[in-house]
Amino acid sequence: MEPHNKSLCPCLFLGVFLIFTFLVSFTNAEIHRHKFVIQAVPVKRLCRTHSTITVNGQFPGPTLEVRDGDTLIINAINRARYNVTLHWHGVRQLRNPWADGPAYVTQCPILPGRSYTYRFTIRNQEGTLWWHAHSRWLRATVYGALIIHPRMGSPYPFPTPKREIPILLGEWWDRNPMDVLKLATFTGAQPNISDAYTINGQPGDLYRCSKKETVIFPVNAGETILLRIINSAMNQELFFAVANHALTVVGVDAAYTRPFTTNVIMIAPGQTTNVLLTANQPPARYYMAAHAYNTANAPFDNTTTTAILSYKSAPRGATRGKSAAPIFPQLPGFNDTATATAFTARIKSPSRVKVPTRIDENLFFTVGLGLINCTNPNSPRCQGPNGTRFAASMNNVSFVLPRRNSLMQAYYQGQPGVFTTDFPPVPPLQFDYTGNVSRGLWQPVKRTKLYKLKFGSKVQIVLQGTSIVSVEDHPMHLHGYQFYVIGSGFGNFNPARDTANFNLIDPPQRNTIGTPPGGWVAIRFVADNPGVWLMHCHLDSHLGWGLAMAFLVENGVGRLQTVQPPPLDLPRC
Repeated sequence: MEPHNKSLCPCLFLGVFLIFTFLVSFTNAEIHRHKFVIQAVPVKRLCRTHSTITVNGQFPGPTLEVRDGDTLIINAINRARYNVTLHWHGVRQLRNPWADGPAYVTQCPILPGRSYTYRFTIRNQEGTLWWHAHSRWLRATVYGALIIHPRMGSPYPFPTPKREIPILLGEWWDRNPMDVLKLATFTGAQPNISDAYTINGQPGDLYRCSKKETVIFPVNAGETILLRIINSAMNQELFFAVANHALTVVGVDAAYTRPFTTNVIMIAPGQTTNVLLTANQPPARYYMAAHAYNTANAPFDNTTTTAILSYKSAPRGATRGKSAAPIFPQLPGFNDTATATAFTARIKSPSRVKVPTRIDENLFFTVGLGLINCTNPNSPRCQGPNGTRFAASMNNVSFVLPRRNSLMQAYYQGQPGVFTTDFPPVPPLQFDYTGNVSRGLWQPVKRTKLYKLKFGSKVQIVLQGTSIVSVEDHPMHLHGYQFYVIGSGFGNFNPARDTANFNLIDPPQRNTIGTPPGGWVAIRFVADNPGVWLMHCHLDSHLGWGLAMAFLVENGVGRLQTVQPPPLDLPRC
């Protein structure tokens, strides 16, 4: 009888092929080790020098460049005088909330003189993300780019650019940002607005004492470059443009998009946008510039930051060998919601995606501001409107961070009394959310409430803005997840009308999305990452006022659906 070797050969070949593929994939993956020393160094901006918290003495901090599949090991050493944590914004951190970083949520902070090593692997993500401090206002100066290239041998889904340039948009205060926060926390009023916006740490030509340090990007005529734009500003959405140059959007929040061309982008704090720019204009010097997109009825920084796109072949000016003055771009008006909305609506996935259709958890969260009434309105601690203190909330719950332990550590250790799991799935009281809201509904309750999700559940959240105090675009960031943005609109969400217009074919994937001012946005995701994951407004003044909540995603079945054990050096409170 003939042996069965022939029938076994294809299986054997397939097994060898899979092992070879795994080994090649494993071999291509790298381990990146970094030391991040967080300390104060003198930094000069706008004619003044003050002690600024930085990483490795750099502002902005170091750019991390990795590939999908790589592992990062980052030893964070705190030599500053403040507690600190680091958040790897947009990294999914599968089964590994211990590396996520928000203070008192997934870890206790790193105390002065102590250290903690963040260990995590990039899994099926590529594009532009970033990292920043996630402990009070330290992220004003503690931030940097995190660039994830495709795996070796995997090209971009667009023509390969000649060069890539990270563009980090930020805000600068002519004083210690922690003192700005301290004053606002004491008075209950809004924090002082920034003194400048920045591009890669520099304010640019339009500010005092800044022209010599303006960032200049030399380009060759005809070349195409990839701008990796990150809004690392604390409290401001921004319009960004490059004079006379079209921008082709190809990615947002580490997800590719269907390419489209625009003259201006709107980008919220926490968001990233990748654009291709071709240097196809007459050789000259062109400003790239950013200024505020402001949706609230409140003071804001109305200055403009600039950098220069300089053609290497641009003619020199006749006076003293100086280059000609750069050409300035047209930026929309500060309150141009129509332009901002039209830009956001054009962002879609490049092809059909698998959007969850059978929904297990249908959640409706109001997001917005509020006011805490004071027993003594004349107190110096009650300098909000009409003798109140500013607050913010989701479903009328103003989120309070614990101090005895982090939420994740308390959950893992079974420690009671740190949080409850009764965050309301809908507002406790229905009202005309974007209409004339009764003052009796302006005061939230201060609690530490989580919402529990079963592993694998399909979740839809409608984030509804309110008109309490002021309508505003709230950029909402969900830790540990990418989600699909399936719809948005103005006014109150109407399920009978608005659900029919949901995009379930090619919605964009994001980790941060804004609620339109006086409107709503709907997102969907699968709860396939166990742990405690914060959802919050990425305007840091609003986060401090309580515009946040957290999901507790339970373990599933087996090791691959279970949170991994905490590292031995995890900080304790």
